[in-house]
Amino acid sequence: MELYKILREYGLKEKQAKVYLACLQVGSGSVLKISERAELARSTTELILKSLQQEGLISAFKKKNISHYNAEDPSKIIMSLKEKSELIERALPEFLALYGSNRPRPVVRFYIGKAGMRIILKEILNEAKELLSFGSADDLFTTLEDFHEFVKNRVRLKIPIKVILCNSDLAHERKRLGGQEFRQVKIISSEYGHHGLIYIWADKIAMFSLKNELNAVLIESRELAQVQKSLFLSLWDRY
Repeated sequence: MELYKILREYGLKEKQAKVYLACLQVGSGSVLKISERAELARSTTELILKSLQQEGLISAFKKKNISHYNAEDPSKIIMSLKEKSELIERALPEFLALYGSNRPRPVVRFYIGKAGMRIILKEILNEAKELLSFGSADDLFTTLEDFHEFVKNRVRLKIPIKVILCNSDLAHERKRLGGQEFRQVKIISSEYGHHGLIYIWADKIAMFSLKNELNAVLIESRELAQVQKSLFLSLWDRY
């Protein structure tokens, strides 16, 4: 590679690279001698020499009251690059923290018990324009005895819902009443037995454990909600 290009990639400006190379070629010389070699004006060369001196790439000494300049050992450039690289590496965790602080990330909330589940149900009523749900009707009505109030309020707010339910008598009842409660129902085999519930709306996913744990998790993420919605609709289209 051309030395000039290497110096430019190192970070030197065009004229700085020319003057540094001229110093290497001259070995030790006056401003005039270096400016002639670099093919630059004397005044310009003098200013650049001072800037290179500040960067530690040029040293100066007096000879018969005339300033002479030497190019420092080129290995100093390599050492400087290594030092800069190590400095960046040490600071990398902090840079990454700043980088990530402004990027969207999922928000996850945990709720314990029936009271926590009711908080999520209220959030759904306040926000949802439409609702997707996958769950077990039997477990839902057994665990949340007042769930019919949620249904009543959802109907009042005219929030439509698509529900995939595990096969049971109650699931078929929900399907039969669906037309008057803004609800579409599809039923899957009871062999896919589970004791949970998933709601998907807007950019949110809520998952309820309805048997022993009685916990709920709410995730707010546009991308994750879209994934869950796609999975739900692909299953919906199969039945």
